[in-house]
Amino acid sequence: MQLPKKSREFDPDALLAVIGEGRKALLFPKKRTIFAQGSPADAVFYLQTGKVKLAVVSKTGKEATIGILSERSFFGEGSLAGQALRMGTATAMTDCSVLRIKKKAMMQALHREHTLSDMFVAYLLARNIRYEEDLVDQLFNSSEKRLARVLLMLAHFGKEGVPETVVPRISQETLAEMVGTTRSRVSFFMNRFRKLGFIHYAGGEDGGLQVHSSLLNVVLHD
Repeated sequence: MQLPKKSREFDPDALLAVIGEGRKALLFPKKRTIFAQGSPADAVFYLQTGKVKLAVVSKTGKEATIGILSERSFFGEGSLAGQALRMGTATAMTDCSVLRIKKKAMMQALHREHTLSDMFVAYLLARNIRYEEDLVDQLFNSSEKRLARVLLMLAHFGKEGVPETVVPRISQETLAEMVGTTRSRVSFFMNRFRKLGFIHYAGGEDGGLQVHSSLLNVVLHD
């Protein structure tokens, strides 16, 4: 989840400066694990550039994607609330630039720097709202509407007015995990969206996905 529009004014370089000791800039290539489910939760992460997938695996081995993060996003913040072990796995979907902040350093900075604490609280509130919307969506909307909503969110529709290309192309398996349906249903709806002109696939090696605002018709239609 991205930060609210107001928080976008916060300079990531300023974040590096106010934290002091306890922060480290890291680079993760595509498909590299940033942290794994069950590992110690001893730090918070700030995504500067790239995309990160958050996923959880059940005891039976079933994986569920719970989020796709873009730049200017925090993740792993459960460590600040007493979480001892990671509840899920964070994986780089593209080459990523990440800031790793030790738990103690983050807590000290939040108490000391009001601009940072205000931004962080705003981010957590926005994320909580997103979780509530996801729950309502899962309980009451059809899989077609849920897929349309996921695609619009991945394209950042409504964040700055103009949807952006989703890069890299997200697999239909991942979309199925996020929507809570089967890959075949996702394939069926994606073909329908494409034929209706709501989405189209870009060329090139990555094959990005362009999402158009007209896809809102699926979400708003009863």
